Amino acid sequence: MFHVACGFVAHGNKGDFMSMPKVTVVGAGFVGATAAQRIVEKDLADVVLIDIVEGLPQGKALDMMESAPVEGFFSKILGTNRYEDTAGSDVIVITAGLARKPGMSRDDLLFRNAEIVGGIVTECAKYSPDAVIVMVTNPLDVMTWLAQKKSGFPAERVIGMAGELDSARYSYFIAEKLGCKPSDVRAMVLGGHGDQMVPVPEHTKVNGKPVTQLMDAATIEAINRRTRDGGAEIVKLLKTGSAYYAPSSSAVKMVRAILRDTGETIPSCVYLKGPYGLNGVYCGVPAKLGKGGLKEVVEIQLTDGERAELHRSAQDVLRNFEKLKL
Repeated sequence: MFHVACGFVAHGNKGDFMSMPKVTVVGAGFVGATAAQRIVEKDLADVVLIDIVEGLPQGKALDMMESAPVEGFFSKILGTNRYEDTAGSDVIVITAGLARKPGMSRDDLLFRNAEIVGGIVTECAKYSPDAVIVMVTNPLDVMTWLAQKKSGFPAERVIGMAGELDSARYSYFIAEKLGCKPSDVRAMVLGGHGDQMVPVPEHTKVNGKPVTQLMDAATIEAINRRTRDGGAEIVKLLKTGSAYYAPSSSAVKMVRAILRDTGETIPSCVYLKGPYGLNGVYCGVPAKLGKGGLKEVVEIQLTDGERAELHRSAQDVLRNFEKLKL
C-alpha cells in the first residue's frame, strides 16, 4: 500500500477549507463566477460559490477545479446551494441580483435587488458573523448600506466595490487616448457609482504626471462622460448582459487587500463619519483596506467644484436609501 503526496485535498470533501482563508462568492453568474475563478487562480483563498440555481455553482466549480492542473493553482472551490457551506468565511463577495438591461438605470434596480440582497445578507451573517462583506450588486451604494443594516456588522466590515471599477475604466480610457500602457495610469474616481460619480483629474496621473498637464479640458470632460456611462456602454453593446471582467477584477483586488492586510488605498464605497464633510452616508472615497475591512479613509484635496459634486452624489445615495424605508 502506498500514498501519493498531493498539494490539495480532493474537491468537495469535508475539511477542504482548513489550510487557507475562505471566501464566499454569492451568485454564480458572470461576475460571481469570474471573481471566483480569479481568486482561486491567484491562490488568494479557498472559495465557496453559492447560487439558488441547482447545479449551476456545482458545475462551474467542478469546471474550474479541472483547470487546476493546467493553471497550476492549489486553492479549492466548492459549488453549493446551501448557506451552511459558507460558514466561517473571512470575506463574502455579493454579486447576486438582477443585471441591468438596455435602457434600465441603476435606480430601476433598487427595489428588485433590495429584496434579493436583504435575504442573502441575513443568511451570510448568520453563518459568518466575523466576515467582511464586499458588495458588488447594483445599485451599489444603496445595496452596501442595506447590507450593513441587514447584517448588523460594524460599518468598517461592509464595503462596496465601485470606485476601483470606475477608476479602472477611467484609467483605460485615458491610456487609450494617450497611447500609453493602462498600467501607467493611476486614476481616481469618487462618489456614488453611476451618474453621480466624480472623476478627479488633478489626482489622476500618468507616470506620475497629472493628466491635466497632458490633455485639454474638453478632452478630459469627454473621458469623464464616457467613464460615467462606462457600464451602460457595455450593456448597450452586449444587449443581453452587463460587464463582468472589470467588475470581477476590481472586487478581487479588494479581496486581496483584505485577506493579505496590505493597507492598500483603493477607491471604495465606505460609510463616512466626518471625512470630506460627509456624515452618516455610504459614498465612494479613497480607502485603505486590510484585515477587518476599512482601515482608514484617505482625504485628498478637492476643488470646491469637486467637493460640491461629491456632496451631491452622497445626497443622491441618501435619497435612494431612504426610499427603502428600513
